[in-house]
Amino acid sequence: MENIDIGKKVEKYRKAKGLSSRELAKSAEITPSMLSQIEHGLANPSIQILKVLAKTLNVLTFSLLLEETITEDLIVRSSKRKKMISDNLSYELLSPNFTGNLATATMKIPSNTSSSENLLEHRGEEVAFILEGKIKVYLGEEEYLLEAGDSVKIPANLKHKWENNFSQNAVVLFSVTPPAF
Repeated sequence: MENIDIGKKVEKYRKAKGLSSRELAKSAEITPSMLSQIEHGLANPSIQILKVLAKTLNVLTFSLLLEETITEDLIVRSSKRKKMISDNLSYELLSPNFTGNLATATMKIPSNTSSSENLLEHRGEEVAFILEGKIKVYLGEEEYLLEAGDSVKIPANLKHKWENNFSQNAVVLFSVTPPAF
């Protein structure tokens, strides 16, 4: 919660509404001095004052309490991706991290390699897209051949595995919700 600056949010909404500090203070029935202290981070407003300010500014109270998103942290440069190698498989995380409800990664599967010995399951839903090569995917008791451009949705807890019996390496782009690797 270190990125929350309630005062700056109040000031931003106030200015967007074209209100002066005195006008907002009067409408919210607080002193201009109190509003100034809130906007400059020198005072923490009570929940009651937050509710009144939100109502006066015509915004939802919780919008004053949401953390700011640092947009720079949403960018993942190709040279800065988090990488993981497990047996012969290599993964690159395309999402900035594992927070939130979704993670996206690529999985490189060399020829004559599989993702696991046995079929495995996980609690997250998965959607995978074959970027390069061909690959067999086992879904429960069924086996499917997927080629570049094909995709598959794997429901939560469905046992599955990837197998590359071909001469070319395969690259699979996948997203999992919730993140689970």
